[in-house]
Order: sequence, then structure tokens, then C-alpha cells
Amino acid sequence: MIWSKSRPIAVLALALAGAMPAAARPADVLEPVMAGEFALQAGDFGQAAGHYLRAAEGSRDPGLSERAARIALLAGQPEPAAAAIARWRELSPDSLPAAAAAIQLALDLGDADRAVAEAVALMDPARPAGFPVLLSALGDARDTRAGVARKVLRGLYESNHMPATLGGWLAVAGLARRLEDRPLAERLVVEGVERFPDDPRALLLEAARLRELGRDEAARGQLAGLGDPAALAPELRRSAARQYALLGDRLAAAATLGHGPQDEDSLRQRARWLIADGDRKALGELYAEVVGLADTPTPERRLLLGLLAESLLRWPEARAWYASVPRGPGHDQAMLRRAGAEGRLGRLDQALATLHELQVDQAADGEYIRDAYLLEAELLERRGRGDDALASLGRALDIFEGDPALLYARAMQHERAGRIDASLADLQRILDEHPDSPQALNAYGYALAVHREAWAEALPYLERALELAPGSGAILDSVGWVHFKLGRRDSALALLRKAWAARRDPEIAAHLGEVLWQAGERAEARKVWRAGLRLDPDNPSLKHALESHAP
Repeated sequence: MIWSKSRPIAVLALALAGAMPAAARPADVLEPVMAGEFALQAGDFGQAAGHYLRAAEGSRDPGLSERAARIALLAGQPEPAAAAIARWRELSPDSLPAAAAAIQLALDLGDADRAVAEAVALMDPARPAGFPVLLSALGDARDTRAGVARKVLRGLYESNHMPATLGGWLAVAGLARRLEDRPLAERLVVEGVERFPDDPRALLLEAARLRELGRDEAARGQLAGLGDPAALAPELRRSAARQYALLGDRLAAAATLGHGPQDEDSLRQRARWLIADGDRKALGELYAEVVGLADTPTPERRLLLGLLAESLLRWPEARAWYASVPRGPGHDQAMLRRAGAEGRLGRLDQALATLHELQVDQAADGEYIRDAYLLEAELLERRGRGDDALASLGRALDIFEGDPALLYARAMQHERAGRIDASLADLQRILDEHPDSPQALNAYGYALAVHREAWAEALPYLERALELAPGSGAILDSVGWVHFKLGRRDSALALLRKAWAARRDPEIAAHLGEVLWQAGERAEARKVWRAGLRLDPDNPSLKHALESHAP
């Protein structure tokens, strides 16, 4: 047993002996190495460091010095660590790991001057491999050592020992940010962009800065300066596309990302942008592109093709693509969307059969099963089968008890059928479990206001909803309409204008037009009503408003 445990140490010692110069006596190295290993096994790092340092001093092998240095640093023994590092550098003067160990020791000792001197040496342009070693050595700094590391970065910057590329400046800025020196990080980014104005990354950074300042046109100018997107590296092309998207130009984002080789991620992202934008021509071009990429599309690609066909209102093609997605990832979503396509094609029985198949599929994801009930209720109600829709939601709630999406759908169905007490009861159940649901708060408050004319009682619910979702056009409309009914015309007008700007909706148009008319802005009121009627030509409220408020 003793021999079995000692064998790896003996083998190591014999290997080291073979590497020793003839002048070194084996006992000067073998004995301290074995003692050091036994100390390590016992968990005594301090003793191990001492033994290995003695072995290093008796050997010309830099590997022993390195091991001695690392054990001493781990043990928190600066004097043996310094001696081991000195021996290591004596035997291997150009060793970058030895320089990194010296920086680690300086950080441990809080010796910023020494650490800066070592860092400057690693930034020597003649040693390009030194920079990543420096980043790694400083990047591991924590607690008090991080404070010394921050001083090193500032020392490099102030002494003008910085990288010769923007990428290097950004790497130092990233390290400064990780070390929680944000002022230095921001200064490095700004100055780096100024020093390397022709670097594509500089243009991207400047575009992002200008966009954040609200100078969108100037930001677009920077992005245009990138030139042909096909000539950019893939990661820069993705960054440029993202900047266009953040500027609200989804078409330019998709076009930029469309250059170069495509993968599932880039195709899916382009589709998201174009579907959100609604540009039929660009969507058609992307659909044709994706169709032509492979004779046998992957399941993921088939699902994407279904989404694109659906966005183009090509319902037979969308249904065919969804139906072709085999079991596996994406199948549940494809089943749900296939049923939606069948409903659009007027094939209600077929759509219901697809949904029932998904609802009883024990391997399907629970969220898609729940959504299958929601879609079933929607399709049935659309066909005037409100009682059947209500029964479908009831069956779903027997399975997904208390599910807020199902309760909300049933509440809205009750509300549309004039069953206000039942609607309020379902909404209250949601609020009992999810008191900060802006959707439920808005629906509850609006039902109280419109159907009970309890305007003052409704307002706290609606204002809380607006606090939780301040950009929601629907909630802004509800609060604005209640303000109007409570006689607060000025605030009502401001809220309803914001609602109309956030969301073009016929009901918002009806409310805003009414408040504008009462405020004497009659030409603008008629303009808003006509815009709402273009969205919903059969809307009775808008028709009545235009007829009763004729010029």
C-alpha cells in the first residue's frame, strides 16, 4: 500500500532526475520534491512551498521554479514566492507565465508600482503575446487586489502604454468595467474611437453613442460609413444590424444581416424584424430566399417558412409547412399554428381536430396545450358559438386551475356577452394571485367604469395598471377616458394623445375624437375618427361620431 501511494511521486522524481545537469546531486532535488508532494497531499501548502523552493534552487529545470512559485502564491507566502519567481526568470528570462506570476505577487502585496512596471514590460510591442497574458493576470483580481489592478490600468493609460489597436483599447475598457472603474472604461472607449476613427468598431460605437443621445440621423451616418455590409466581419455585421434595429429601421437591419452566409439564427432574426415591420415585399423576398436554401428543410426551417407564409397571408402554404414539421422540437408550436391557419382557411372542423389532437398529446408542452384551448375558444366565438367557447375554456380551467391567461380569456368573453358580474369575478381571481398584473387591472377598472359607470372607483385600478405599464396604449386610453368622464379634460386629452401615438386602435380613435370635439378641436377630431374608420370600416362608434358631428 505504501508503494502504491508513493509511486506517482517516485516516477516524477525519476523524471526530474533525468532532466538534471550532472553537476546537481540527485538528493538535492529528489528529496525536497518528494517532501513537497507529501506536504501537498497533507494539505500543508506552506511546507510544500518551502520544499519545492529548495528543489528549484538545486535544479536548472524552470518547471520546478514555476511549481514552487505557484504553490507559494497559493499558500500566501510572499517571500518564498518572490524567490521562486526570481529563480524561474533566471532560468527562463522571457517566460510570460513568470511575468504573470510576478504581477500576481505584486497584487497580493499591494505594490502598485511593481505591478505597473511588470505591466509596462508586457505591453512591449515586441512581445505581442504579452497583452493577453496581462489581461488574464489582472482579470482574476478580486477584493483589495482589484484596487491595485485598477491602479495598474490607470498607470498604463497615463504613461501612454496602451495597445496599438482599437480592439486593444476596448479590451482594456472592458477590464476596467469588470474592475468597477467605469469612469476609466468610458474614457477609454471615447478616446479609442477618436484615435482609430476608421476602424469599423469605432463607427459602431459612435453610432451607438449618438443614438443614445437621440441624434438618430447622425447615428445613421456613422452606420453608412461602414460601407458594404458584405465586407464586414460577421460579428460586426450583426452589430450594425442591431444598431439599425435600435434606431427603429427594421428593414435596414434585416438587409444588413442578410449579407454573407446565413444560419438559423440570422434567418430567424431577419424574419422577426420583417414580420414586426410588416413590409410585404421584403417578407416575400426572404420567403423565396429561405425556400431556395435547401431541398429538404430542417424542422426548424419548416417552422420558419410557415411563419413567413403566414405573415404573407399565404394560408395554404403556411398550413402545409406547419403540417410537415415532424415530432420533436417545434412540433407543438407547429400544431398550434397549423390550427390557426386552418381556421383562417374556413376549415373549422379541421382546425378543431388539430387542436384536440394537441390537447390530448401527453408528450406536448403544457403551455401549448393551454394555448390550444385558448385558440379553440377564439375560433368558436368567431363563428358565433359562444357557449361552446365558454365550455372549452371551462375544460381548460379544470386542467390548468387558476391559469391567468385562461381566466382572462373567459372574463373577456363574459364581458362581450354582457355577463359583467362573471367577468369581474374572473378578473378578481387573477388579481388575488397576481395583484400587479397590468392587463387584469386595466380590464377590471375598465369594466367598472364602462359597464358600472363607477368612474371614481375604477380609477385606482387603472392608474396602478399605468404605473406598471406606462407605455401601454390600451391602458393610457382607459385612464384618459375615465379622466374625461370625471371632468379632467386637459389630462384626458394628454393621455389619449399618448395612447393614439402608442397604438392605432379604433376605440382609442373614438375616445380621442370625442375629447377633441369637446375641447373645440373639431377638425382634428374628425381627422382622428376618419383614421380610426380606416382601421375598422364597420366600427359603429366611429360611424355614429362622424354622422352626428358632421361639419
